[in-house]
Amino acid sequence: MAGQKFQYDESGGTFYYFVLSFLALVLIPTTIYYWPRKKKEDPCKRKEECECADCVKKNVILANAEPYRLLKSVTIKLTIVLGWALLLFLTYRVSQFDYEMASFDPFEILNVPPTSTQAEIKKAYYRLSKILHPDKETGDEKAFMMLSKAYQALTDDVAKENYEKYGNPDGPGAMSFGIALPSWIVEKENSVWVLGLYGLVFMVAMPSAVGVWWYRSIRFSGDKVLLDTTQMYFYFIHKTPHMLLKRALMVLAASLEFDKRHNSQVIERQSDNDEVPALIRQLPNLNEKCKEHPLCRMYSIKTRAILHAHLSRIPLNAETLERDRQFVVKKCPYLVQEMVSCVHQLVMMAYARRVPRLPSIETIENCMKMSPMIIQALWEFKSPLLQLPHLTEDHLYFMNKKRHVKNLQQFAQLKPEESRMLLKNLSDFEYENIMRVLGKMPLIDFSIRCEVIDDENTNVVTAGAIVTVTVTLERKDMKTLFGDTKAPEKQGIKDEPNNEEAEDEEATAAAVPAKKVSAWAKPRKGGKGKGGKKPVNNQKKKVQPKQAAAAAATVAAAAATTTDDQTAANSEAESDAGEHSDVDSVAGSGSEDEDKQNKNNSSLDDDDDEEWERLQAKLNKRERLEGKSRMSHSVHCPFFPEEKQEYWWTYICDRKSRTLLTAPYHVTNLVEKEEIQLKFTAPRWPGVYTFTVCLRSDSYLGMDQQQELKLDVQKAPAPPTDHPQWDLSESEPEHNDQQENLSDYTTDTSDEEDSD
Repeated sequence: MAGQKFQYDESGGTFYYFVLSFLALVLIPTTIYYWPRKKKEDPCKRKEECECADCVKKNVILANAEPYRLLKSVTIKLTIVLGWALLLFLTYRVSQFDYEMASFDPFEILNVPPTSTQAEIKKAYYRLSKILHPDKETGDEKAFMMLSKAYQALTDDVAKENYEKYGNPDGPGAMSFGIALPSWIVEKENSVWVLGLYGLVFMVAMPSAVGVWWYRSIRFSGDKVLLDTTQMYFYFIHKTPHMLLKRALMVLAASLEFDKRHNSQVIERQSDNDEVPALIRQLPNLNEKCKEHPLCRMYSIKTRAILHAHLSRIPLNAETLERDRQFVVKKCPYLVQEMVSCVHQLVMMAYARRVPRLPSIETIENCMKMSPMIIQALWEFKSPLLQLPHLTEDHLYFMNKKRHVKNLQQFAQLKPEESRMLLKNLSDFEYENIMRVLGKMPLIDFSIRCEVIDDENTNVVTAGAIVTVTVTLERKDMKTLFGDTKAPEKQGIKDEPNNEEAEDEEATAAAVPAKKVSAWAKPRKGGKGKGGKKPVNNQKKKVQPKQAAAAAATVAAAAATTTDDQTAANSEAESDAGEHSDVDSVAGSGSEDEDKQNKNNSSLDDDDDEEWERLQAKLNKRERLEGKSRMSHSVHCPFFPEEKQEYWWTYICDRKSRTLLTAPYHVTNLVEKEEIQLKFTAPRWPGVYTFTVCLRSDSYLGMDQQQELKLDVQKAPAPPTDHPQWDLSESEPEHNDQQENLSDYTTDTSDEEDSD
């Protein structure tokens, strides 16, 4: 290729080929992906939807959520059509290119048959040259050159031989290389404009676009929550470790997503000065006189009033506060999930001794309660039956006179004639609509299985072992319970009542944490004298550094795990916090221990097939989690201005010590059946412990469940100090083995032995 010279495309043919190929590569996938299509509506699904007034209003809101949707669709279609039109034009231009040697036929050019004589060829040449000569009025320079070359190919012996051998009267053509860009790009007259365009694109436009994107992205977390909001959550949760529901709502309303200085989507109106105070006067217990920042800011008070009005289902002005309500409520599920994550991280930091206060289990549960409250627009103390359409407080009042129905499951188990009698004030259309919505609500079969996976005996829990609790969730529709009076009722979560003293303590700015007995110290049965305190304190001082280091390592490991290992073992300190739970007996009688040991020994041997199936199930579960979906089932929520999917939280806690043992796992893909693994470290001391495995819904009230988990923690076996495989016989020729294992490369050990 030496001596070859690269040239720019003078005629433009190569450039057209380049543009045509590039445009086709871009246009085909763009058309497939972006061409607007109408969604095919399933008529059966349409019949199953709720037809209450609130749901109809929500459908109108969803239809008007994108006012420029039609204009956007038309613009996309027009752009794609213009792209295809340009592609067809370029294809036509390329097909019209006249390459001289591609189809060179001298007989066709001279318009003579192949059997013509030399005289006939000359006669035809003279006749056409008078017409095509450039000096003539009808002349064509390019056609005349082709005519001369055709005449030469048929009359000149050398040219005729080249044509017959190579198809070209000039002989074999040399290979040429070109650049598929027009030559005007490098012309001297256009150099300033070309350089200016390059500088504008690569030095101004691209850095500006990257800078704007980076500036916007660094302000948000992975869940599209402002980092300043996350920092505020950390501050208030650390300030009030035992956060009541009322205060959690205040912190949620103070999120900076609702402040115009941090979010340009927030709209501030002049009418707020009149409408917000009037709304505040209708709402009790709003605590608008709070002096804490940013809880006392105007945007926070306005958002708090809107949330309280939303939970009380108070109608608002459709042109002003109702739009603000829709904006606020849309963002709440993501903010609540961020609050739950902040509480969990503070719990981990407290176990690692990085923060002095340990958030209680009530704090994270109160944060979780806010999600279904906001989705269903109901206070926690309201009846779950109000989630059904057409039902009001008056209907429930007359229902309870005849039969007290506490939850949705009890209502679903009623016989059809009995439920119709309770709702006789409603029309047939309203009753059918209620039963249709109730039948699509979730009914969760909640089961747990406890094991120690990494141990030889998976059914025996020893002190300090990593306990794996497999939670199995199987979803069914509530209509499977219709008329079934024998189905057992699901065990709901029993929350402890909140006292007013705790609420007053939370309102104070600087609360002094009460001194508690160390959760990491071994339970002692001694007296309360001075002599019994010193050994415990000394023991605590000795154990604390090791446990803090172990807890910190565990927290760091948990932060680096994948979604499948999200609920990995927390820390040794976290597990020992559960030692204040039900310890039925630390030391039993000798006969009982022997019976337990015999039972455990009987279950030591597992089949290889079971182990293999368990391993395969774990691998399959990990593969499913890698592509975790966020689609499950639609939620009936007429007061929530967006489509909502059913999500769940599951976690393990200790009700006695009011502590969280595992990270709350967010289940977002429960369609029919899912298995979740929750891991924590068993307590360090033998005994019987009672923990609680909880399941909470983020979309429905009254769907929460819990199951007790009793662990019989055995004493950890002593590490082996002697094993037959570790013994080396004295008769073995050690010297010969060393000679056989000698390598070409000597080590420091061998040098020392030689020196000795």
